[in-house]
Amino acid sequence: MALDTIPLPFGLRQIRLTPYTDAAATTLGSPVTLPNSRVLSFAEVEEFEDLRGDDSLVASHGSGANVEWELEGGGVSFEAVAVMYGGVVQTTGVTPNQIKTLTKYVGTTAAQSNRPYFKIMGRSISDSGGDFWAVIYRAKATDNLEGEMSDGTFFLTNASGLGYKSMEASTLNRVWQWVQNETETPLP
Repeated sequence: MALDTIPLPFGLRQIRLTPYTDAAATTLGSPVTLPNSRVLSFAEVEEFEDLRGDDSLVASHGSGANVEWELEGGGVSFEAVAVMYGGVVQTTGVTPNQIKTLTKYVGTTAAQSNRPYFKIMGRSISDSGGDFWAVIYRAKATDNLEGEMSDGTFFLTNASGLGYKSMEASTLNRVWQWVQNETETPLP
């Protein structure tokens, strides 16, 4: 039987960020949850070159789709920030005196200093049953890492950037995908 219900995504239930383990972005590592997910927005963008002649637009050719994305979560997950912006997460000490740090390096190994590629998956529960996923296959944070500690407000983790075509063999050339599940299915 065909899945013929119209998805009615409502809210945001989950965001998972999965780092690539190699510089070529062909092998995925272990996913990390962005806690208290608040926003996942995306827009397909494409640059076009126009041919004009004889006082009119003759043709237009696109360079291929990319995705502009933005996400937000409540609180700070050092692991999620490291997936998006690079850096090293370390924990030292023994309870009740543990200390966790996220440190960004410059000029050391590429894994520590460069902004890595990663996969974004967002999940929304559908009011018509099941759920709805948005997948950005190869994302890179291209905007500033910013934060604010302010009186009377929680710290929010924000990131934005671009999504590119996948280099992974099983999803080669995919930029983004929407998925409708008849039954609610947590993100892998």
